[in-house]
Amino acid sequence: MSLQDFRVGWRLLLEDPAYSLVSILGLAVGLAVFLLLLGFARYCWEYNSQVPDADDVYIVKERNNLALGTPWSDQAPLLLLTSARTAPGVTNATAYLTWFPLTLEVKGQLRRLRSLTVLPGFAELMGLHALQGDLDAALSRPDSFAITEGAAIRLFGTADVLGHTVLLRLDAVDQNTSLARIAAVLRDPPANTTIPYETLNGPNLGLIPEFMRAEALSGQSAWPANLLLRLFPGSSSTAATEALQHAADTAPSLLKAFAEMKDRLGARNIMDIRLARLRDAYFDREVAPNFLSQPVDRGDATVVKGLVAIAFLILALAAINYVNLATIRVVRRQREIAMRKVLGARGGQLTLQFIAESLLVSMLATIAGLLLASLALPLFAALVDRDLRSVLSPGNLVAALGIGLILGLLTALYPAWVALRVPPSLILAGRPGTESLRIRRLRQVLSIVQVAVAIGLVSFTAAVSLQTRFAMHVSPGFDPSQLLEVQLPVGEWSGDEKARGFREALAQQPGVAAVAVSSDPVGRTQEPWSTEIRRERGAAVTMDVKAVSPNFFSVYGIRPVAGRLFDPQLDRDDDAGPIVINEIAAHSLGFPSPQLAVGQTLLFRGSADRGGSQVMAKRIVGIAPDIRFYSLRELPGAIAYDLWGGATLTVRARGSITAAEAAVRTVWSRYFPNSVLEVNSARDVYAANYSEDARLASLLWLAAIIAIVIAAFGTHVLAADAVERRTGEIALRRLFGAHRRDICKLIAAEIGSIVLVSAAVSLPLAALAIARYLAPFTERTPSAFWTLALATVAALAIASLASARHAWIAMSLKPAVALRT
Repeated sequence: MSLQDFRVGWRLLLEDPAYSLVSILGLAVGLAVFLLLLGFARYCWEYNSQVPDADDVYIVKERNNLALGTPWSDQAPLLLLTSARTAPGVTNATAYLTWFPLTLEVKGQLRRLRSLTVLPGFAELMGLHALQGDLDAALSRPDSFAITEGAAIRLFGTADVLGHTVLLRLDAVDQNTSLARIAAVLRDPPANTTIPYETLNGPNLGLIPEFMRAEALSGQSAWPANLLLRLFPGSSSTAATEALQHAADTAPSLLKAFAEMKDRLGARNIMDIRLARLRDAYFDREVAPNFLSQPVDRGDATVVKGLVAIAFLILALAAINYVNLATIRVVRRQREIAMRKVLGARGGQLTLQFIAESLLVSMLATIAGLLLASLALPLFAALVDRDLRSVLSPGNLVAALGIGLILGLLTALYPAWVALRVPPSLILAGRPGTESLRIRRLRQVLSIVQVAVAIGLVSFTAAVSLQTRFAMHVSPGFDPSQLLEVQLPVGEWSGDEKARGFREALAQQPGVAAVAVSSDPVGRTQEPWSTEIRRERGAAVTMDVKAVSPNFFSVYGIRPVAGRLFDPQLDRDDDAGPIVINEIAAHSLGFPSPQLAVGQTLLFRGSADRGGSQVMAKRIVGIAPDIRFYSLRELPGAIAYDLWGGATLTVRARGSITAAEAAVRTVWSRYFPNSVLEVNSARDVYAANYSEDARLASLLWLAAIIAIVIAAFGTHVLAADAVERRTGEIALRRLFGAHRRDICKLIAAEIGSIVLVSAAVSLPLAALAIARYLAPFTERTPSAFWTLALATVAALAIASLASARHAWIAMSLKPAVALRT
């Protein structure tokens, strides 16, 4: 292969700009999508890879068995840390705490920080080193802390902040404030980590209350923390797991706290302990968040694998499209190829010529693809809600050029093989037709694959979008349009004096109709609790318990199915007598009908302080309808409503919800000036359960649109090939009186048959994929399977547009000119 081969290829590209543009652009778009999807997949698979020897680092997970169905948590009692340090195979055991959410006052404005309180060994395990200052001092001194470069720039406009003294506020029970010095500046943790932070401090920070510091250092009260272990390379985690499980089973504080419940557990442990690799944390879907959890990204390994498959599929479709275009061009160049052979060109020379032409196209397409990927990266990152700046790293750019090189070599093989089969004697004698029927059928099959993939992707993507929209907008059992959810500061409870004052002042605002209290907003669970409830001499039923205020149901606009619901005129906060259950709970307890359950007595295991050590008798005052506290992927369950306090306030707007939010902000600044307000509309809280589905739908639409474009290119190629092959036939038909519409029907029948065959291939597979996606949902959109028909109609319409130019050429063909040439 010589420079002359590339010059010939360049001249050929310039001779036919339309062909060149279609060839390069089709391949470039496919490469851009491939690079973005593969870059995203690599980003997901490399979560926590920045930790030294991350494969040997484990998270301690815990599941509380006192209530059936309790999910796993990535937090465990801090008292296990002592046992972890002496467990077999453990070289380092440490923990980080999220008990102390810090805010920083800068120029009179409060800025909430992702702050972690870390115990000894954390910096060593995570491989942290200070860019400026002394990290050991920052984590040990009572007046010091460490900050990341990015946080420093965001807050102060510069990373040169070492030695700055700032006012820290503890967003917790007593609203402490303290001056502290920035003693170290750290490199920003990568975006793909499940341990994000902006500041680090030690448990000795003077801002932290003494009783919390004592618990952080001793763990004697079994408060939850995030425990991390490093094992010897190649060590099994089994022995360490057994040691921690034994420590949990025999811990005096746990045994004392749950002594009265131990009998109900039978052979089960009070809590189960499990070790999970830190590298697998991003894909750990069984971990449920709680009020102490830091918001971290979680992904679905199956979805990421599916996106990788789609990436390769899109690249394959783009390559098929280019191969088809290149093959048609070989057919058009058969006289040139025949003459080269007659003049002595050997097969190897011809092969190198086509490889050079293919490499030229592929490398131009790779450069264009990288440009498209860089332009689309911000939008793509917003779609997946991830920081993907590392996708276009120098290493990834080199890998992209390598992929383009390999693609150029592979796509040159078939056109070169077709060129080698050109018979010079037949071609120079004026008898074209170098492509056999079998090879032509193969190209048609490849085109069918292109169209089938487009139809299948569009069908599935539309079904995902419709189901996501359906789930986001289905009624949760009340009208959420006038409701706001306000989260009290960490450590504040609705019964506290300041929280009561805030609630009463807020209720007096002109834009606020009422304020209710609950342990959780509908649609999000941060304070999960379940217990056993039974009828006298009846079987116990484990059900979720929701703490609400007496006006909860009236604020939400919920009416009873039977009896009455809590009423502020009849009930008071923390009233231990009445209870409300939903319809499912009434049936689970064995009541023949909701009406017959009203007035009955239930034995409720719990206590006013939620210690779980007392059985109380409660009277059912009413049956509530089944409200969707959880997503449509979870079956509705038995729920009991009890009159407690909570940390969530639900605000009903009197008129404009914007005015109500403004009122919340005004009153908040008076009662909680040291805390950052968290307020969301009730609709947004509920819709957040489907944020991953919405992102998946966006990604799928991106892939589907690219597949449609590539399929349109493929259809364009098929139409060009059909007109090229059937020029003589079309000329004869025109001579014998065929009208233009007859010629149009001829081309349309050929292209339409390809689309219908593609639909017949893809629709069953798409229907199966749609059914599997919808299977976990308890309710499904009725329109999901209509997408199969709509995708087929859309494919026919796009095929008509893509082949319109060549159909017009066929209809305008002059028989005399066609037969002569």
